[in-house]
Amino acid sequence: MPVMAEDVARERRRKALIGVGIALAVILAGAAIYKRTSDPRNAREAFDAGLRLMKATRYEQAALNFSRAIDLKPDFAEAYRMRGRVYVAEYSPDPAIQDFSKLIELNPNDAGALVERGFAQMDKKDYANAVSDADRAIAIDSRLGRAYNLRATARRAAGDPARAVADFTRAVELAPDLENYFQRASTYQQIDQHKLAVADFDSALYIDPQQPHIYFARALSKAALGDAAGAKLDIETGRKLDGW
Repeated sequence: MPVMAEDVARERRRKALIGVGIALAVILAGAAIYKRTSDPRNAREAFDAGLRLMKATRYEQAALNFSRAIDLKPDFAEAYRMRGRVYVAEYSPDPAIQDFSKLIELNPNDAGALVERGFAQMDKKDYANAVSDADRAIAIDSRLGRAYNLRATARRAAGDPARAVADFTRAVELAPDLENYFQRASTYQQIDQHKLAVADFDSALYIDPQQPHIYFARALSKAALGDAAGAKLDIETGRKLDGW
């Protein structure tokens, strides 16, 4: 552990009674210990340990190691990022937002950090600030698909599905992955565009046909379109995949 200021002061007072020479030796020893434990290599070791613990889902211990890295190297940007992610995983949005904010302070053009802070804002239902973070991220990197996904998610939650569809469409263009197709399909359902929803669910299942929740969601749109047989088949497939 690093030598704390109050510990050094207490040691100085005690050793002063023994003699100036011994007191000086203790001070020099304390300085050497502080220098050694404050070496950035030790901060990196703490960070790497935090990564291993995070991978093992040992979040509390991971957060302690990232905090240790930050104590030793206060401008260790990646330690703030990873500790923020731990807090998100622990459903603690406030400290997550604080860490992502510090990361943005250190790297104002880190669009990814803005997106991560925005999703933490979503956990607090702070949709306005989530949209603001998405706007800033897009201004920095207009091809960052996750930024459009964030803004779309926030707009949909705030009751603006039409604009959300436009953002999800841009997200699909930039990153045609399962998440973006599924989220746009779910938004199409909100505005009764079930044919478009089915098409997006089809695309999502083409990417990964082992996702039961997508079959259940597609069944709703098929039923709305009058395709009772297709809806029934989707429900049966979803149940089978889900182990019913």
